[in-house]
Amino acid sequence: MASATSPTLRQRRLGVELRKLRERAGLSTSAAASLLGVNQSRISNIEAGRYAVSADRVRAMTRMYSCSDERLIDALATMTGGRTRGWWDEYRDLLPTGLLDLAELEHHAVGLRAAAVIHIPGLLQTLDHARAVFQEGVPSLRPYEVEHRLSHRMKRQAILHRDDPAPYSATIHEAALRMQFGGAATARAQLRHLVEMSEQDNVTVRVIPFGVATFPGSGESADYVFGPVPQLDTVQLDTAHGCQFIEAEAKLANYRELMDRVEGSALKPAESRDFIHNIARTT
Repeated sequence: MASATSPTLRQRRLGVELRKLRERAGLSTSAAASLLGVNQSRISNIEAGRYAVSADRVRAMTRMYSCSDERLIDALATMTGGRTRGWWDEYRDLLPTGLLDLAELEHHAVGLRAAAVIHIPGLLQTLDHARAVFQEGVPSLRPYEVEHRLSHRMKRQAILHRDDPAPYSATIHEAALRMQFGGAATARAQLRHLVEMSEQDNVTVRVIPFGVATFPGSGESADYVFGPVPQLDTVQLDTAHGCQFIEAEAKLANYRELMDRVEGSALKPAESRDFIHNIARTT
């Protein structure tokens, strides 16, 4: 079991949002501690995500911080308590922490958007395509490490098939559709799977063809994860060093605009489906 000093992304985010509210109220940690009747270290540990806090305590803190946004208060209250154990905890000693945080983030999301240039988004990859991608990683992964990542990725995809799934929208550049990870047969199967997924009511797939000269965010793949309120949204970027999470409000606003503009550069969903069909026929 992970120690109390190793909070999850969700626990850290709760602490960050409480710190923002405290600072906007013009209160120091010592002043907040005095008002709550606790020592200063308790406030610091709560804000660092190292200390479990109850929903009642969160509501008391938000009142003390003069927060009147009831939707935000309710959303923060749902993030309380100790570590929520999910299926991703099976991988806690097997995979980088960022991958576990991503799975937890997606599990609680009320909506997701993805923009991808070179790779098919992970939630839409087939097993064989994903295996080929992982096998090309640098530094090379050992066979058992590849299998751990594969099973983790396939389990993440369950959020698209559960009862009342969150809406998922992916904008994919033609370059990603033309890549042949695993060879032509694997690539064809991946494209057919992409078409099948795009026919689900909760999944929207858009394609940016090579004919679109430029589009915002060229070269960067990103996932935008919607929280219950905009303040709790998160952007996840894939980097050579693992997952990077962005939570600052100004940056979130920039990524919302970027996603809107990327989608505006793409073909409509029905045209995108036909486009993928055509590539699959010639692959």
